[in-house]
Amino acid sequence: MPSPVSAEPLVRAEGPPPPPTRTRSRTQRYERPILAGIATVAALLFFWGIWHSAYHAFYASAVRSMTDNPVAFLYGSFDPGNSITLDKLPGFLWPQALSALVLGFHPWSLVVPQALEGVASVVLLHVVVRRWAGVTAGLLAAAFLTLTPVTVGLGRSVTEDAPFVLLLLLAAEATQRATARARLRTLVLAGVWVGVAFQCKMLEAWAVLPALAVTYLVAAPTTVRRRIRDLAVSGAVMLAVSLSWMLAAGLTPAAARPYLDGTTDNSPIALVVGYNFLTRFQALGVDAAGTGSIVAARAHGRASAGMGDSVWKMFSPGLASQTGWLYPLAALGLAAGLVTLWRRRPQRTDPFLAGYLLWGVWLVTFFLVFSFGSVTGHTYYMGVVAVGLSALAATAVTRVRHRSVLCAVLTVNVGWCAALTLYYPGFFTWSAGVAAVLALPALVLFAVGGSRPRRTALAVALAAVLVVPAVWSASATSLRYNQPGGFGRIGPGSIATRNGAAALTPAQQRVLAYLTAHRDGARYLAAVPRWQMAAPYILSDNASILPLGGFTAHVPYPAPGTFHHLIDTGRLRYVLLSAADLTHRARGAKTPGRALVRWAIGHCAPVHVSGYTLYHCGPGHGG
Repeated sequence: MPSPVSAEPLVRAEGPPPPPTRTRSRTQRYERPILAGIATVAALLFFWGIWHSAYHAFYASAVRSMTDNPVAFLYGSFDPGNSITLDKLPGFLWPQALSALVLGFHPWSLVVPQALEGVASVVLLHVVVRRWAGVTAGLLAAAFLTLTPVTVGLGRSVTEDAPFVLLLLLAAEATQRATARARLRTLVLAGVWVGVAFQCKMLEAWAVLPALAVTYLVAAPTTVRRRIRDLAVSGAVMLAVSLSWMLAAGLTPAAARPYLDGTTDNSPIALVVGYNFLTRFQALGVDAAGTGSIVAARAHGRASAGMGDSVWKMFSPGLASQTGWLYPLAALGLAAGLVTLWRRRPQRTDPFLAGYLLWGVWLVTFFLVFSFGSVTGHTYYMGVVAVGLSALAATAVTRVRHRSVLCAVLTVNVGWCAALTLYYPGFFTWSAGVAAVLALPALVLFAVGGSRPRRTALAVALAAVLVVPAVWSASATSLRYNQPGGFGRIGPGSIATRNGAAALTPAQQRVLAYLTAHRDGARYLAAVPRWQMAAPYILSDNASILPLGGFTAHVPYPAPGTFHHLIDTGRLRYVLLSAADLTHRARGAKTPGRALVRWAIGHCAPVHVSGYTLYHCGPGHGG
């Protein structure tokens, strides 16, 4: 019997594909048509039913306001009066605002840039993986990403992660080119892309830095001193671009810009570091309130509870059904790479090593970040995880040569997909049976051996693995399982977004007419105790409504002195309340906004209009 050392190697011994020559291989000749087909499928999944898009009331209100004036655009004002911002940096909404300016303000016009960013991400992943592992791996990675439900959801949503994923892929592509030739200029470009990604998801963008930095530090063909210098220069540029918005907001006088939501002190540091980071990583033991942030319990409520316990969270059906269909294949790709590197002992500058460093560190970092950081129940955070999974799963299929190992892992992956979908009875469970039926002949063909049967077996096995996630992804074309314009979850857990904020009810129309007729030069038509009450008026009429308390209702804006000054100077004349706001329980709520509401009830004259109560607070009532 042959010794274990002489057995068939686990992975291909050769390095990355040779540079292209004038004579193109058969695979290369079909590359562009296949990639065009994958991109077309992605576009269909992202754009299908876009005309049924709904407004995400909070984000869409900000987009409407951002199209109104440059200040609102720059700072991401929630309301056209530029009173308060979103509770995030506004970078992810800039493309949506530009789309609304060009195409008009419609629910679907806010989704268009997201869908385009999704298609671009699919194509760009192919480019990056192709350079590293060859044409076939690049095409498979693009196909895997396209058929991952979270990717489809991002392309049909209005959340931050569609542009975020694209920007991090641009950073990876630039780092790949910089590493190949030790080019500082290209590495600086990678830093710029990470800095722009910071404007979408703040400190989460820096989670990609270990992958980019380790890749260049280890594999760039130059001296250690120069590699460190290049990383320092790129890092400085990245830091400058990342902090540019925060510096602009911090250096601008508070009176000349909107109040920063999510904070108690109107500080960009509190918004970025406290509210959007420390409140999601409570295990760090740092008090977010000390940064000037709304504290975690108030900022994220019970959604934070139980999120971020361990890596097992990533295997829960709620997250894995959106992202983790290819866990077994990706694990094989990562393990096969480690085995190859251990056996070959490649040179430091080997592109094969650089690729595994990039995608391996990428996947492990984001996997751990989301394992121990709260994602508040939102699956769209997992888009960057799907990118790493797709890249490593593709290399497992194309590089693993040991027939029994690949066969076993594909079988496990089919079983994993079947188990995930069977967790949701009644949701296309027949796809699990189709996967099992396809897996059986694949096993037989693997056992037969030979190059042609093996290639056929591999194709059938891949179809068996992909049939279930493909069905999940395709379900997005039904409004029952996904509605464009929402948070992007696909499948039985999808929650339809009500489009009630798109048009005012007859009662709200009468309220708006009354406020407009009695505005008398005021800056704001009215103040309301919740942003949800302001959204319909902003979306339908771009009305200047002042929301009290920000997104959580716990933000101390406006301060009592500011509120009374607005009334005394005639810039605010009315406080608008619903019947629910007048109940004993609502009036007793201990929030900054409710304190202002109680003052208005006690000091202003009530006017009843169509089931709403307007409190007229004219000049002289602010004493």
